[in-house]
Formats: sequence, C-alpha cells, structure tokens
Amino acid sequence: LAVIDLIRRCARDFAAEKTLFVRCIFELLGAPASAVKYEAATSLVGLTTNPAAVKAAAACYISLAAKESDNNVKIIVLERLDQLRTRHEGILDDLVMDLLRVLSTPDLGVRRKALAIVMKLASRRNVNDVIAMLRKELSKTVTSAGDQQQDKSSDYRLLLIQTIHTCAGEFPEVAADVVDLFLDSISEFGASSATDAIIFVREVAEKFPGLRQNIIKHLVSSFLDFKTGKVIRGALWILGEYAESGAEIRDVWTKLREAIGELPLLAAEQRELESAKESGEAGDKPYEPTVAVPASRRVLPDGTYATESALTASASASTALKLDTKPPLRAVLLHSDFFTGTVLASTLAKLVLRFARLEGEPSEQLNSLRAEAVLIMAGVIRVGQSTFVSNAIDEDSYDRVLACIRALEYMDEDAAVLTDAFISDTQSAFARLVKGEAKREREEKKLHSKETAVQVDDAIGFRLVAKKSTGDADDSIERDIELATGEAEGRAAVSKLDTVVQLTGFSDAVYAEAYVCVNQYDILLDIMVVNQTNTMLRNLSIEFSTVGDLKLVEKPASYTLAPYSFSSVKASIKVSSTETGLIFGNIVYDGPGVNDSHCIVLNDIRVDIMEYIRPARCDETQFHAMWTEFEWENKVNMSTTKEAAENLDLRAYLKHIMDATNMACLTPENALAGDCGFLSANLYARSIFGEDALANISIEKPTDSSPITGHIRIRAKTQGIALNLGDKISAAKVSLPE
Repeated sequence: LAVIDLIRRCARDFAAEKTLFVRCIFELLGAPASAVKYEAATSLVGLTTNPAAVKAAAACYISLAAKESDNNVKIIVLERLDQLRTRHEGILDDLVMDLLRVLSTPDLGVRRKALAIVMKLASRRNVNDVIAMLRKELSKTVTSAGDQQQDKSSDYRLLLIQTIHTCAGEFPEVAADVVDLFLDSISEFGASSATDAIIFVREVAEKFPGLRQNIIKHLVSSFLDFKTGKVIRGALWILGEYAESGAEIRDVWTKLREAIGELPLLAAEQRELESAKESGEAGDKPYEPTVAVPASRRVLPDGTYATESALTASASASTALKLDTKPPLRAVLLHSDFFTGTVLASTLAKLVLRFARLEGEPSEQLNSLRAEAVLIMAGVIRVGQSTFVSNAIDEDSYDRVLACIRALEYMDEDAAVLTDAFISDTQSAFARLVKGEAKREREEKKLHSKETAVQVDDAIGFRLVAKKSTGDADDSIERDIELATGEAEGRAAVSKLDTVVQLTGFSDAVYAEAYVCVNQYDILLDIMVVNQTNTMLRNLSIEFSTVGDLKLVEKPASYTLAPYSFSSVKASIKVSSTETGLIFGNIVYDGPGVNDSHCIVLNDIRVDIMEYIRPARCDETQFHAMWTEFEWENKVNMSTTKEAAENLDLRAYLKHIMDATNMACLTPENALAGDCGFLSANLYARSIFGEDALANISIEKPTDSSPITGHIRIRAKTQGIALNLGDKISAAKVSLPE
C-alpha cells in the first residue's frame, strides 16, 4: 500500500516514468491481499486510460466482488466498477459473463447491484449469453428446498424475472425465447413472480404481433396449471384480446370450459353438496365444532372496561381441500375472488363478439357460444349471492358482469358499438399505456445518459501539454479530499453564500456564522468566529448539541482570539437516518477579567430532510407490497384558496407537490391526461440510507372557479419520514402562489 501511495504521488511529477509506474501497478494486481489489489486497480485507471489497463482493473474488481466474504466490501467494489463503466463506455462489455459469477453470493443486495451493472453492460453481442445464464439461475430458484431458503429464492426469482423482462424490452430479438421460458415455468413460480411474468407476456403480445399465436398456444396448454387470481386474470385478458382466428377462439373456449367445470355453477355445487351428505362425507354431525376465543378487555365510550368473548366455528379442512381439487376458475370464484369473475365475463363477451364478426351472420355455433357465455356469467352472479362463498359479490363486480350479459343480449342490434367498446377501445387503451411507458423509459434513460456531443468551438485538451496540476483528478489526493468534504459538489451546485447561517447577532461580543455543507452521511460546519471587542478572549470554544439521529464526531478545540480578529472552526456531524435534525449550541469564553466567563447562545441550525430524499421508481407490485407493509401513515388535507386555484389545474398542483417533496410520480402520464375534475396519483422516493417513502395524492377541482381540495396519504417504515414529509407538504400549501 505504501508503494501504491508513493506511485500516486510521484506519477504527476515524473510523467516521463509513467510506463514504469504502470508496469509496477500491473504487477501489484496479482497481490494476495485484497486491499492491495483494490488500491492497485483504482490507481491503475487513474494513471492511464488504455483499454487493456481498464479491462485489467475491471477484472480485478470483479474478482474481489466474487471472492470477498464481506457483503459491504462487495457493494463498494461494485460501486467502483459501475463508476469505471460510466467513464469507459463499451470497453467492459466483454466482462459481463465474468460479472455474473457474483450472483453466487447469497446476499440479495449484492445480487441486485450486480444485475443492475449487467444490464448496463449487455449488448447485442452478448445478450444471448446473458439470457442463457439468467435462465440457469432462474431454474436454480425453482428447485431450491426449505422454507427459509424458499423465501430467499422467491425474492431472488422475482429479481431475475424483472431483469430478464428489462433485457428483453431493450433487445427485442430475445423476446421470443424469454416468452417461451416464462410460459413454460410460470406454473412453478410463486404468486409475485408469476404475476410479473404474465405482465411481461402481455406486454410482448402487444409489442410483437408475430408472437401472439405462439403465446395463445402456450397459454391454452398451461391454463389449468394457474392457481392464483392475478395470473388467471392476466391470462384471461391476453386470451380475450389476442385470440383472433376461429380456431384459436374455439381452442380457448374449450379450455375455459374445462377450467370452469360443470354448468350451471350453482346447481352443480348444490348437487355435489347433497351427494356428499347422502354418502356421509358431510352433514353427519349435528353441529360444527366450536372454538372458544380468549376473552379480551375493551374500553367502552364512557371510559369503563368490559370483557368480550366469543365462540367461533372452526373452519373445515375438508372444505379447503375440496376447493383445491376443483378446476382453477371454479376454485377462484368459490374463494370469493369476483374480480376474476368480471375478467372472465369480459373475456367471454370479447370472444363471442369477435367470433360473430368472423362469422358475419348468426349461426348455430355462434348461438351456442352466446348462450353458454350468458349461462356462465349468470352462474358467477348466482354463486356470488349464495352461501357457498364467504363474501358476497360486490356491487362493482355485479354491475360489470351484468353489463357483459346485456352486451350479448343486444349484440345483434348494436354490433358495431359493442365491438368498438369491448375490442377496439381496450386494445388501443393498452397500446397507449405501453407506448407511454416506453416513452417514459426513453426520457429517463436520456436524462441519466452522459452527453458525449462536442460543440465546434469547444476547447480540446491535450494531456501532454497540460499543466502538472491537471490530469485525471478522479483519483488524485486533492480530489479525494474534496469528495470527502463535499467541497467539489458544493461549489458546482450552489454558492457558499446561499447556505450560510447566522449564529449570533451583530451586537454580540462574538459574531459567528456557519457554512453548512451536507454531503450524504456527513454535515460539515465551517464556522467563522469574529471577536468584536478590543480585549483578548481566552478559552473560546463552541459547544454543539443535536436533536434527532445526528452525532457530533469531534468536539471543536478551544483557543484564544485576539481583539478584532477572526478564526475558522470546523465541526463534522454524522447523519444516520432520514429525519429533520436540529443542531444547537453556545459559545463559551473567558475575559477580559481573570474570573470572567461568558456564554452566548447560538441560533438553531435545521437539517432539511430534502437533502437526503431522492426521486426513485418502483413497479406497481412493489409499491402495493410496501404500502401494505409500512405501518406509519400521515394524512395531510389539501385545500387552496380560489385565487390560488384560478390559474392552476390539477396536474400543475401535482407538479408543485412533487417539487416540494422531491418525489417521483409513478402514475403513467397517459393516465393523468385529459380533462377531469379529479386526480389521483402515486408518488415514491428513496433516501440515501435506503429508506422508502410512499404517497398517494387524491385531489379534485369540480369547476374552474373552485378551489383545489383533497388529501395526500404518506406511508413510511419510520415515523420521522412520514411526519417530516407531511410538514413539507403543509409548507408547500402555504407557499403556493396566488
């Protein structure tokens, strides 16, 4: 390490010996110590930009990430590898297969970081090899055993599916292979993984019409293996939208009838129950066994206590077993999942309307399909109103199924209108959704991509004739110090004067002001202290205390300040969580007498939570999972004056809230388009400490002259983030221009 440090210091002063230095660093890449290899690779890319040297340094990073046992070290090395990839685009593409060796690490965070870099290194030359490797990893997660191991494999499987999904979206030539992989394995996936897989298949079916026939064939063959409601709904939607030929419609119809079982639904269930009673499988016992629930103490409205107890009937294990042995669609309906019943009704209506368009004129087969569809839809409603389900059918599902029945009833009179409503409009709506998502991804990628264009009047830098102080500053000692203290980013982003906080008054004996520099996990206070008296101040010291998850790293030393002189004091504070912190303190000094001691109370320094919140993105499944998991919620009511809302629409108000909270909108742009007096959107952000913040905003403006009213619900894992974001939103309401 000492040799490497010496080479880094001498390389700039002895540029003629650069080749010798590079050769020495190359030799140190094979050192047995991990720290030496890491520092050698870092110094090598600082000395030269030769592609061979960059590849050697990257290979060293990958070797460290694969062999080191500490997960923190792995993540640090992968971060450095990602920075190297950013500076040297296209050079590291050949190392993508070596990087996939890091996936043998059991830690999910390391795997996620490695897969993110793999996606950035993937190209048309190596995408087939990447997909093949990810397929092997996916097959390993399906065959893993054990409850704890299964939970880890489920998360890793979902991560692999999302990575393959993204890869197939960027490289359409592998979409067909990926679709076959997902459709062959979807029945073996868990609920979340299978849902993500069916969403990808639906997207591919829309983007690539040539693959629709193969997708329909795979879904029909494996439909009976689907068990969860979300996967069944996705498969039903695909079958209803893209089964276009007569043969495909007949195949889909046959499979759906097989998945539903005996018709009529309610009559078949009643016959099965009666036969079970007669054969002695059920109904022999005069009563259901009951289980006593332990008594619980409750508080009455008048403040007194009362004891509450109850008897509940134990659930029959045979009932659940019988439901699992039924056909999938029938079992889902008997589990009270009537949302799937509405999707089934819509799919049947689409198939009948499309078959009628193909036939042209009414036929016996068309009438048979029409009657059977109405029978199934009526069965869904009757089952939902019977005692065979634990929860009755809801009004929305009832109205939707009834609308499909009426559509088939009047399909002869209003065939064109119904075809547009059930077939054309739904396909065009989903096509707009897919295009909008693709447009958003392109804009986001363009925003984060590095601009490589050079203007005609830009200066050209020649390293050989540059000053000695110039060069690759990324690994120089001065650059490291600047990054550690936050000076580089601070000077580039904002002037120091904008972040100066006055700590004492102008009439105090000691004037003090602080420059606050926030650099991720550290807050650097550069305090200027001025003696405004004509006497010497002895033992002058600044004492700081903090509120929140802030910790003073080192107490500032005391010193003597001459009359009318000034001094600079630095203090470093460590931040450990995303909460609005408070820094307060006082200045203590002795003088002018021997026994005189004085104390000046300083103004408070508030650490803004927005310094740590960054806009981020997640998919709908992750958002819903976190929304259910997070227990801290803060609801903020929204209301503006008529004057403020006069020239402000709902989307502009949403933009104002996003700017104030530094959150990203997850709701697609096309979902927010159009003129409507109501707006609902999901917002998401993540702190630099990995803490998630969710928000749902619901606002309305009935007329142009009405004020904007509504509320926003914030959820987070910790109370501090939820409360502080609520304060920011409340302040944003006040700061709204009228």
